[in-house]
Amino acid sequence: MSAPPTDLTYRNPVLDADWSDPDVTRVGDDFYLTASSFGRVPGLPLLHSRDLVNWTLVGHALQRLEPESEFGVPRHDCGVWAPSLRHHDDRFWIFWGDPDQGIFQVNAPEIRGPWTRPHLVKAGKGLIDPCPLWDEETGEAYLVHAWARSRSGVKNRLTGHRMHPHGTELLDEGKVIVDADRIPGWFTLEGPKLYRHDGWFWILAPAGGVETGWQGAFRSRDFFGPYEEKVVLEQRDTDVNGPHQGGWVRTPSGEDWFLHFQQRGAYGRVVHLQPMRWGPAGNTSRSSESGSGGGWPVIGDDGAPVAEHRRPDLPAQPAAAPATDDDFPGGRHGRQWQWTANPRDGWATQHSADGLRLTCVRTAGAHDLRTLPNVLTQRLPGTPCTVEVDLRLDSPEPGARAGLAVLGDAYAWIGLQRGTDGTAHLVHRFAETVAESERDAGHPRLAPEGGVRLRIEAGAGARCRFSYDTGDGFRPSGQTFAATPWRWVGALLGLAALAPTGQGHAGTATFTRFRISPA
Repeated sequence: MSAPPTDLTYRNPVLDADWSDPDVTRVGDDFYLTASSFGRVPGLPLLHSRDLVNWTLVGHALQRLEPESEFGVPRHDCGVWAPSLRHHDDRFWIFWGDPDQGIFQVNAPEIRGPWTRPHLVKAGKGLIDPCPLWDEETGEAYLVHAWARSRSGVKNRLTGHRMHPHGTELLDEGKVIVDADRIPGWFTLEGPKLYRHDGWFWILAPAGGVETGWQGAFRSRDFFGPYEEKVVLEQRDTDVNGPHQGGWVRTPSGEDWFLHFQQRGAYGRVVHLQPMRWGPAGNTSRSSESGSGGGWPVIGDDGAPVAEHRRPDLPAQPAAAPATDDDFPGGRHGRQWQWTANPRDGWATQHSADGLRLTCVRTAGAHDLRTLPNVLTQRLPGTPCTVEVDLRLDSPEPGARAGLAVLGDAYAWIGLQRGTDGTAHLVHRFAETVAESERDAGHPRLAPEGGVRLRIEAGAGARCRFSYDTGDGFRPSGQTFAATPWRWVGALLGLAALAPTGQGHAGTATFTRFRISPA
């Protein structure tokens, strides 16, 4: 086991959970990061740091997904893909691609808002991973984006546009500025981030796939090319697979750093911080043009990701991480929680005490949590942990149920269900990836009316053990469950309250004292 980091060093990942496709910008002494949120609501998380190592979640830029009707049900792998975060003209700007609709933009005077409603900059199928650039020297504005073959039939290329400086519209039909089909060995080029540096236009873009790829750098004297390329970060003999897709940021003292993700199965895409400098790239080159000179970015340890490194030359900050625990004061949940679709009024009830009071929503889909919009979720931590929450089922409705879940392409949950005789039962259920409905993972048993404490022990490899405490200590339930991701999204922790179809209000379930602690 490696030694823990010191006050002078940090260890990767700096965000050890699913903060997918990160992008970063600096304003003064503050650093801000956003990430993909796909079909969860609110979307476009906003994180803040003063040292690039310790991050806190300060809000979201997108309160609802549009069009409302299409995101009234879960679309776990759709919605917000690979946003870019920039600060220009005293405003924050976020551009992202919805693979089914096109390229959107929102902006705000402050990171905490108010953010504008989404504005469609370019309509079309398969338009993903956009990034704007305002050239401060010329006053020109540009935008580059990638393509999703699943929607457009095209991938492995980047398209560039001139953009109106207001960021509201594109000024031309676009041109393919990098065609990676013409670069030997390159495939799945995507996630471009666009910069100006040292007289060059730079595109930092990954290729090779999220689990197996590398980080590329492209440069040209003219935005529309031609571009030459190098690989500037790759796995080599480290355990950091597919190290790529992220953003470059410079500190006030002139240090350069690169934040990127690593795909880690059920944990999703965790975020690493790499040192970066400008200079000859040495043997990392896969350039299509020989003799292209120096001045390329060198990321990590001469092109390999670092596990531990000297901290950035920035003022020391207290240890911090995005919040996970929640006492739900006044019935309100913290900003770390997201619904699996656009929420509706009445799903959660505000009140004067602590505790999350969820309505047992009547649904014909209670047999499959993956299809339900009223599941409140947060990210599964990337290291072994113990998750606990107290639950009381305040519903007399036969079949009403509520519990704590690990949610992905396969899922499992443990909680309470009201029996036909009016008694409360402790139930534990699961659904395989290919199953259309859940079945019991443990034997149902009577539970006291006062409630139950639920526990998930998530061990190495996101293997989860479920247990419960009805007042006489924790008892294990069912078999070990191996958490699974969605297609692009890591496994989620979820709270849900449901009831069968019928008439009238079906009652509520109250969750209190949600805690995640290191294992």
